[in-house]
Order: sequence, then structure tokens, then C-alpha cells
Amino acid sequence: MKLNRLLILTAGVLALAGCSSTPTKVEGGPIRARTFSFVSRSTKPSPAYADNRQVIHSMIQAAITKNLAGRGVSTAASGGDITVAYLIIAGNNASVTSINDYFGYGEDAAALLDKAHTAYNDSKNPNYFEAGTLVIDIIDSKSFKLLKRGYATRPVLRNLPDDARAARIQEVVDEILRDLRIVP
Repeated sequence: MKLNRLLILTAGVLALAGCSSTPTKVEGGPIRARTFSFVSRSTKPSPAYADNRQVIHSMIQAAITKNLAGRGVSTAASGGDITVAYLIIAGNNASVTSINDYFGYGEDAAALLDKAHTAYNDSKNPNYFEAGTLVIDIIDSKSFKLLKRGYATRPVLRNLPDDARAARIQEVVDEILRDLRIVP
């Protein structure tokens, strides 16, 4: 039953990147980069009592950093050759929400949230489910062209220990960046 839900969600979320109303023109080809930086946050962090959002951000950024370091790309506080943006979308049968703290500004976040809402709600599964989608964009820091967009969807698992959650996030990031080709 869980596999069926995951397959339905994954198939639905595949529509996220394929719909023409979301600007997803990806340049393609190998990416030339030695350094990367994350989209900078210009707002204050959420209060610690709100949720464990910053812990999750740290885990995602550590997973992306590890993956890119394995490809010879080191992190820079700002001004890297490429900019990494990511969007977290969480939803269930009725609603979706996004955490776009490190995705930047623009129409993409809202359009992707709308597409996820449609995908999650179009599921024929009558049972309650919760799922999360991680979208990662690789952007040229000079031209601001989208070089790669990837995503993965998983069922939401509550109350995981931090080490298990970090391992799961690393698995998702590695899946998303699996086909990334970087050249110096």
C-alpha cells in the first residue's frame, strides 16, 4: 500500500517539472564550476520555537555540500561559480505548503507549489498520506540561467532520530543530483 502511494505521488510530482507554465528551461550539458554557494537569505531566521526548520536546512545543506564536494566543487560563503537553490514542499490529501527560505524570489516557487498541490490532491488514494518533495536548482551565478532542476518525493516519516533523518536526506539529495555533470 505504501509503495502504491509513493508511486502515485511520484507520478503526480513528475508533472511538476514537465508543465510549461513553470519556467523550467534548463540549459543542459556539463556544468563548469569549482565553487558553489547557496541562495542567500535576506530575512531573519524563524524563531527556534516555531519548528525544526533550521535543523532540516542544515541537514539539506550538509547533504548537498557532501555531494558536490565529491564532484570537486567546494562551498563558498557567497559568490560561487554556481548558486544552489532548494525548495521543500510538504503536503497531504488536502493541502500543501512550501518552505522556500533558500529558493529565492520569483514565480517558480509559487508555480511549483501549485503543481504539487494539484499532484497531491489528484491522487486516487482515499487513505490519508503525507509526502514531501525536495526541489534542487543549480543556477549559473553570472547569467542566472537554470543549469539543472531535479526533485524527489518521499513519504513523510515523523519522529525519526536526527542521524536517520540526515541519512534519508542524503539519499534524496544523491538521487536528485545523480545525473549532474560537473567539469572544472
